[in-house]
Amino acid sequence: MEHILGNDWTVTPAGGSTGEAYYAQTEGKRLFLKRNSSPFLAVLSAEGIVPKLVWTKRLENGDVITAQEWLEGRELNPEEMKHPRVAALLSKIHHSTELLDMLMRLGKTPLTPHEVLKDLKENQQVLDEVAPKLNIHQAIQFLEYRVDDVIHDFHVVCHCDTNHNNWLLSSYDQLYLIDWDNAMVADPALDLGMMLFSYIPEENWHHWLKEYGIDPDTHLFERMIWYSISQALAFIQWHQMRGEYDEASIRTKKLKKIMDKHKII
Repeated sequence: MEHILGNDWTVTPAGGSTGEAYYAQTEGKRLFLKRNSSPFLAVLSAEGIVPKLVWTKRLENGDVITAQEWLEGRELNPEEMKHPRVAALLSKIHHSTELLDMLMRLGKTPLTPHEVLKDLKENQQVLDEVAPKLNIHQAIQFLEYRVDDVIHDFHVVCHCDTNHNNWLLSSYDQLYLIDWDNAMVADPALDLGMMLFSYIPEENWHHWLKEYGIDPDTHLFERMIWYSISQALAFIQWHQMRGEYDEASIRTKKLKKIMDKHKII
């Protein structure tokens, strides 16, 4: 990365799952760099959903480097996820025709419940290594039994990992949702389920969803439960395949909590 910016820049890895993100700084200037970020980033920047895109450069080997503002700020804590600003930003994302048009032009097609289930079952041997197996098998059976009931024909841009550590509050009080590598065109219940099950007490769901901009119905809650369980299984698989067994265990406990709450046996 130094040869792109010049010798007066200091570049350090920024961590993350891909290992392709970096912090760069020189006197009076700071940037967040990423290799082969999606062209989707430009639209997210224009919409004010991620920090401003400063420049994009294509290298001779075909790699594309993007540079964004490196902002002073912090991630939200779990309690702050209840704030109306979080609901408002997620609603803005889900209702953006610009984001949806761009992601569709990049080749994304709407994700269906049957495709979600197919992906999980293709790697079921990974889930079979996770204890307790009973919870995993019950979860898969539930998804199979209800897959036709949660088909929905309204699709939006979903972030697919609305964890609190992906919400950035800048030092000048601007809220962003970052890390869009896994964005999909899908049922909004995919994002809403993870958000509400993880951070919002159930007695506050109706209020939070009204802040988001909808009057929820029974079918939405059914879809949220289905996607919450499927996402929990997907995260268990992902951590298990990376050898992150403690994280897989944490996700397994979250899965059990959802299943116990809704008496899924």
